[in-house]
Amino acid sequence: MSGNEAIARGAYEAGVTMACGYPGTPSTEILENVVQYKKDIYCEWSPNEKVAFEAAAGAASAGARVIVTMKHVGLNVAADPLMTLSYIGVEGGFVCIVADDPGMHSSQNEQDSRNFARFAKIPIFEPSDSAEAKEFLIAALGISEKFKTPVLLRTTTRVSHSRSLVKFCQRVENKKKIAFEKNVPRFVPVPLYAREMRKRVEQRQIDAAELASNSRSFNRIEWADKSLGIITSSISYQYVKEVWPEASVLKIGMSFPFCDKLIKEFASQVQKVLIVEELDDFLEEHIRSMGIECVGRKYVPGMGELSISELQKSRAKMEGKELPTELAPKYSNELPARPPVLCPGCPHRGIFFALSKQDVVVTGDIGCYSLGTFKPLNRLDIILCMGGGISMAHGLDKAGEKRKVVGIVGDSTFFHSGITGLLDIVYNKGKSTIIVVDNRTTGMTGHQDHPGTGLTLMGEPTTAVSIEEIGKACGVKRVVTVFPYDVENTQKVIAEELNADEPSLIVSRAPCPLKQRKKVGQIRRIDHSLCKKCKMCLKLGCPAIDGAGDKPVINELLCSGCGLCEQICPFNAISSPQEQL
Repeated sequence: MSGNEAIARGAYEAGVTMACGYPGTPSTEILENVVQYKKDIYCEWSPNEKVAFEAAAGAASAGARVIVTMKHVGLNVAADPLMTLSYIGVEGGFVCIVADDPGMHSSQNEQDSRNFARFAKIPIFEPSDSAEAKEFLIAALGISEKFKTPVLLRTTTRVSHSRSLVKFCQRVENKKKIAFEKNVPRFVPVPLYAREMRKRVEQRQIDAAELASNSRSFNRIEWADKSLGIITSSISYQYVKEVWPEASVLKIGMSFPFCDKLIKEFASQVQKVLIVEELDDFLEEHIRSMGIECVGRKYVPGMGELSISELQKSRAKMEGKELPTELAPKYSNELPARPPVLCPGCPHRGIFFALSKQDVVVTGDIGCYSLGTFKPLNRLDIILCMGGGISMAHGLDKAGEKRKVVGIVGDSTFFHSGITGLLDIVYNKGKSTIIVVDNRTTGMTGHQDHPGTGLTLMGEPTTAVSIEEIGKACGVKRVVTVFPYDVENTQKVIAEELNADEPSLIVSRAPCPLKQRKKVGQIRRIDHSLCKKCKMCLKLGCPAIDGAGDKPVINELLCSGCGLCEQICPFNAISSPQEQL
């Protein structure tokens, strides 16, 4: 099983009855696998990670066993309830699974979520393979109930997506009675009660640290050659065993609270201590503070994803040897460059092409439409975080930017964190034009449903929330919907809304062709007898149009039939085969 599949299995076996989350690579497949157990576990895609965390916290306060899933940047969104849930605690087991993305394979930054555990003063587990992913989740739920605390389970891209053997067990039902019991001093963190909660948090830290030091289920010593002792965790453990097979290893599975007794025992019996961890020097900094001499970041990089080859370089540096030679990949010099582009037939292409006709600043967001940054569309200027496409547009407008400002978000992102930004624009008399590119799904993470699609994660029909109606409810008077494959009208609407002296909301609506799994329309061909080599069609950046030859050619296997190229060709050289006949 993959790590994500194993976590889903662990949730089933542990008697979890509620699972919430928001899709984000590399965590998405957890809930997509939990839903196969929907007879026993209620599952939902929440509008955002904060809502998911709070819904799960509510269930846990009544005694239910719950999990909540997100990627590392999602934990930033959920940080507010995380910090206070640490104080009030839980009754049923509560585990927040956060998937970090070292190397930024599909993320806008790198973060080490272990820092949140120390920040919130709660335990965190780090599995190193799929078997541990399942077992650690089950153990984390037990720890959560034992200490009445939320617990983090941190995976990484490699743990989430790599595969290893997993042993199945039977489901053990949660025997707690689901009923919230009123206890104001316990559950209401006003200052009077929160001060007492703070004391309990500190005592919990001490007790959990004792458990971490004494339990060999999570943290264990593997004795071998004692000239070198390596302290490591997560996927780094797998690399360490390959690069330093002869070394003694302290494998840490429960990374916080720190297992000080075990660290001291290990360090006292080896000649040299090396810390191998991905991203931040989380363990190294603490171990140094204990007065233990060690090395880590001196040899092991703190940026990007670790690998066997990276650690082979680290070993060579430590031993003063020549760095291992890396074989250059064999690429043909004749292969064309393949930058990331929007898919053939993507409806977002029509919006970006229309914006290319305007001298505007475009603030973007996290999603497929981030690809509007690249040439030849080249029509997205800045990205911050989910929802930032709207809020930053307002900031630029209020700062006095001379050009018109357009903010772009996707439909799922709009529900996630775009509505409050739209409120801000209206309330504070902004004039930005906001475009929601609504492709009827959460596209970048693999087509998950959201409040606007009319389906739940459980596959049940539900109310499809209207973006237009929300815009009107926020106070936007100019709300218009466009079909982005209609080039002329899309350009006209954008031009009109940019000239308005008040905020505008444009909803660009057309389904994602990849989710629909069908062509948008009839495939197109280029009649070379009419083509004048103006290359206007290449400005769409459509991967179905090949411009390498004397005249552009449309690859009929890739063409989705959106018709944008036909509409912008000034010489009527592009049409469908039926039209040519």
